[in-house]
Amino acid sequence: MSRSRPASGPSRVRTVARAFGFTLLIVELGVLSSLAFSLALFIAAIVQAYRTIREAFGHLGEAGTTKELLIAAVEQADTLLVGVALLIISLGLQALFVGQLHNVPAWLHIRTFDDLKQKLLGVVVTALAVNFFAVALEWQGGPDILTYGAAIAAVILAVGTYSVILGRQSGLPHEHEEARDADLHP
Repeated sequence: MSRSRPASGPSRVRTVARAFGFTLLIVELGVLSSLAFSLALFIAAIVQAYRTIREAFGHLGEAGTTKELLIAAVEQADTLLVGVALLIISLGLQALFVGQLHNVPAWLHIRTFDDLKQKLLGVVVTALAVNFFAVALEWQGGPDILTYGAAIAAVILAVGTYSVILGRQSGLPHEHEEARDADLHP
C-alpha cells in the first residue's frame, strides 16, 4: 500500500511561484482596466469640451452662455479629476505589484500602499470640492444646498482626518522632502 506524499521542496516553491504569477496577472488586468477607464474619461472630457465650446460660439453674447460655459468647465474638471484618480490607481498598482515606473514625475512615485492611498485621497477631496462648486453654480436658491454642502464637508473632514492619521502612522515624508529626495537621487 503506497501513500502519496505531500509536495515538498522545489515543487512546492513552483506551486507558490505559479500562484504569485497568477496574482500578478490579475493585478495587471486591474491596472489595464483602470487605465482604460482613465483614458475613456479623458477622451469623453475632450469631446464634451469641443461640443460645448462649438455650441457656445453660436450663442456668444446671449444671456446665460457664460454661466453655461463655466458650469461645463467645472464639470469637465470633475471628470478629469476622476480620470486622474484612476490613472493614479493604475500607476500605483503597477509600481507596487510589478515594478517602479521611471517615466513618471517625482510626486507620482509610489513606494507603499499607504503612499498610494495618500495620493488618491488628495484627488478625491479635490474632486468633491469641484463637484460642490458645480452644484453651487447651478443652485437656484433654497436650503437644499446647505445639506449637500454639509454632507460633502463631512466627507472631506473625515477623509482629511484619515489622511493625517495615515500620514502619522506610516511616517510618510512631506511632499517637499520627497521632491528633495527625488532631486538628490534621480
